[in-house]
Amino acid sequence: MSLLTPASEVIQRHLEHFTERHVVLAGDIQDELAATLEAASVRVITNQYHRWKSLSNLMGTNAQFAAIADADFIRPCNTLIYFWPKNKQEACFQLDDLCTHLTAGSQIFVVGENRSGVKSAESIMEGIATLQKIDSARRCGLYYGELEQPTQFDITRWWRRYEAENVQIHALPGVFSHNELDIGSDLLLSTLNEPVMGNVLDIACGNGVLAAVIGKNNPDATLTLSDVSAAALMSSTATLQANQLTGKVIASDVYSDINDQFDWIISNPPFHDGLNTSYSAVENMIYQAPKYLKRGGKFRIVANAFLPYPDMLDKAFGSHELLAKTGKFKVYQATKR
Repeated sequence: MSLLTPASEVIQRHLEHFTERHVVLAGDIQDELAATLEAASVRVITNQYHRWKSLSNLMGTNAQFAAIADADFIRPCNTLIYFWPKNKQEACFQLDDLCTHLTAGSQIFVVGENRSGVKSAESIMEGIATLQKIDSARRCGLYYGELEQPTQFDITRWWRRYEAENVQIHALPGVFSHNELDIGSDLLLSTLNEPVMGNVLDIACGNGVLAAVIGKNNPDATLTLSDVSAAALMSSTATLQANQLTGKVIASDVYSDINDQFDWIISNPPFHDGLNTSYSAVENMIYQAPKYLKRGGKFRIVANAFLPYPDMLDKAFGSHELLAKTGKFKVYQATKR
């Protein structure tokens, strides 16, 4: 059993509510509470591939990896435990989806760290469920109510579309660069002046903007896009389709499901896991990169200038180049010798 997050520890203070209920856990799942929760039945839906892999080993088909809920999966449940994410729009999107498949009278528990903005759950759920705060501990808030008015989820209302580098970008809430091209990706794209040939891996692809721009400008490039987020994978697929591009879009925890070697690996990698700073995924990405590059293959990333990636690149590749920088971001490249 992994260590529980503060939010899960708050849920543990109220286990008597769940023993005879059919429970589904959703939202920002960060641990394995679902696998040990005592209830009539327990299911979990997570947007994060690495969380799903861990939980599916313990719960089998009662753990689902998806950006949107499957009606048949949610329908047997009469209690929702929702873990509030750091992105408010993502919470609105997911709750709109989940509350479409639950019946009126279902119990809803919303829990999250205070710094995540969980208190806004009360106003967001107004007209759907009247939530009241029932506990406060471990710098978290727990809210409870009953579903009064199921929602009518329509995913078309949630897509955001914009143009960047003559490419149409499609993104769902919670996906990085949801509303506009971020300045880090823009800086990385500004360095792609030479032809990008061969097999290209866009890792932690988000809405797919990096791969889409490369594919648009280099029609002979072969694109592979990967991410741990189901919403990111849906967004990248939509972005490729909108630009008449082909590519392989796969769920992968860094290189967990990558089996090929590439001429290019590009990324604007995250350095947060939920609300917390975490370098482990990027460390893995850098140190394992030579294994997934062909000889002469290039590894190019953009990162906040303060992050300690130059030393990692030198350890992994022997050297690196600084291709571009601003006051906040730097673009690094390393080549497999």
